[in-house]
Amino acid sequence: MKDSFTVHDLPLSERPRERLLKLGSEALSAQEVLALMLGRGTRGESVMVISQKLISRFGNLRGVAEASIQELKEVKGIGPAKAAQIKAALEFSRRLDGKVGEEPRPVIKSPEDVAVQVRSRLKRKKKEHFLLLCLDTRNRLIDVCSISVGSLDTSVVHPREVFREAISYCASSVIFAHNHPSGDPEPSREDIELTGRLVKAGEIIGIDVLDHIIVCDDSHLSLKARSLL
Repeated sequence: MKDSFTVHDLPLSERPRERLLKLGSEALSAQEVLALMLGRGTRGESVMVISQKLISRFGNLRGVAEASIQELKEVKGIGPAKAAQIKAALEFSRRLDGKVGEEPRPVIKSPEDVAVQVRSRLKRKKKEHFLLLCLDTRNRLIDVCSISVGSLDTSVVHPREVFREAISYCASSVIFAHNHPSGDPEPSREDIELTGRLVKAGEIIGIDVLDHIIVCDDSHLSLKARSLL
């Protein structure tokens, strides 16, 4: 009998590497990013469990990045080698960017601000991409996360996936955004119903849903402005 859960116990479509290859790196949760960075777990501790422990201990990827080697090693399953892997991977990202953590976070005050943040990621896409904007208590943008690619329905956008990422970032509130490849920003019945389900889920968890923006190449629409939120 196996005494621990491993990545191989997941359905193939839910394994981090397969999800990255199919949906792109933006679709991965913070836990999955760490799991791929670490590569494998230890005896009795799967890499997914270790990754979740890191997120639980340090709050989000930024917290993991700012942790010292000694603090990382205090998490069960993280020895000197894995702590070094994490620090090296995050240093690689810093050196590519050059300004990680130095630039002020943009404040999201309006649907226009949302459109500015996401349009480059959604422009000319042939499928619908559903994005999550995580905000802090001052409405400053923490991160933009890709949740799904495809049609908007409950099999693709599930509250569990949406709020798992928001919780990992300790978000105070969230805004949803997705594109309409047709170029028509008018919300569909499915858009409205999905938004309602997500708002209810946010109320239960304690994370405010501020808006849902439909973005097209040359226009955008706020469900809140239409009193549909």
